Amino acid sequence: MENVGKVGLFGAAGAIGQSIAHALGATGRDYRVIGRSRGSLEAAFGQDPRAEIVTWNPDDPASVVAAAQGLQTAIYLVGVPYNQFETHPPLMEKTLAGLRAAGVERLILIGTVYPYGRARSQPVTENHPREPHTFKGQMRLAQENLVLDAHGHHGLSTLVLRLPDFYGPGVERSFVNGVFESAARGTRAQMVGPIDVPHEFVFVPDVGPVVETLTRTPEAYGRWLHLAGAGTITQREIAAKAYALAGREPRLMVAGKPMLRVLGLFNPIMREMVEMNYLMSEPLILDDSALQALIGPIRKTSYDEGIRLAFAAAQDAAKVAA
Repeated sequence: MENVGKVGLFGAAGAIGQSIAHALGATGRDYRVIGRSRGSLEAAFGQDPRAEIVTWNPDDPASVVAAAQGLQTAIYLVGVPYNQFETHPPLMEKTLAGLRAAGVERLILIGTVYPYGRARSQPVTENHPREPHTFKGQMRLAQENLVLDAHGHHGLSTLVLRLPDFYGPGVERSFVNGVFESAARGTRAQMVGPIDVPHEFVFVPDVGPVVETLTRTPEAYGRWLHLAGAGTITQREIAAKAYALAGREPRLMVAGKPMLRVLGLFNPIMREMVEMNYLMSEPLILDDSALQALIGPIRKTSYDEGIRLAFAAAQDAAKVAA
């Protein structure tokens, strides 16, 4: 491993970005957070003297170059609305052009399991075919191919770190976050089923230290790697544990694929969830032995502890709201 220069987080304000920023700060490293909205960046990072806050407009090439200037490593976490996945590849192209122009040496894309399509074997290693049968998977595949094809050109090394679904304290974009909020408030949790299938989640605070390590592990680049969760759990088990912490019996309303189709008539985001519902009914479990062989054992928070922490955060938020 080596000492490295400044890291920039593109699309930093989300949960994964905050986890990576925390890990960088904890190891004494300065970092840059880059996003469209200064307000959300100030809210997330304004208290950290190690954070440099920069806004960008990815549609303006000069803005991309300015945001990347002076960075050694860029970490790409830019999200798009669930019903606008066709914007992923062009956004990546513009960002890559800016990184090259600014002389950035390394790029890590935080990726998903979408490009694999359906799991053909379990657990899924990095050798699994990337043959997505969904539109979102195809857009994510095009995005990561742009990143992988850029490796070794113009002084840039690239890496895709593939994550499963995630959860954690206050992680609003986790689809199980509503379970913790509902358990804390004593209301009925709305869930997307089926909820009795083993599923894998990574605990968000566990992600940051892994990414921080990868920014100073040159031999990791030129491929994709997996970061797996702490084994598998069902959504029903998560709900049971969360409601037990509240001293309540679980109250659940489960929307399966037919219900998602109906809800999609009125809600474009729900409509977009239909094609990805296979990930709820057909497990896709990642194998991260390649990553562990590279950087050593990875600290993984147990589901019991992660659920306790996520519930506690929801309980605190419910008290503030009350």
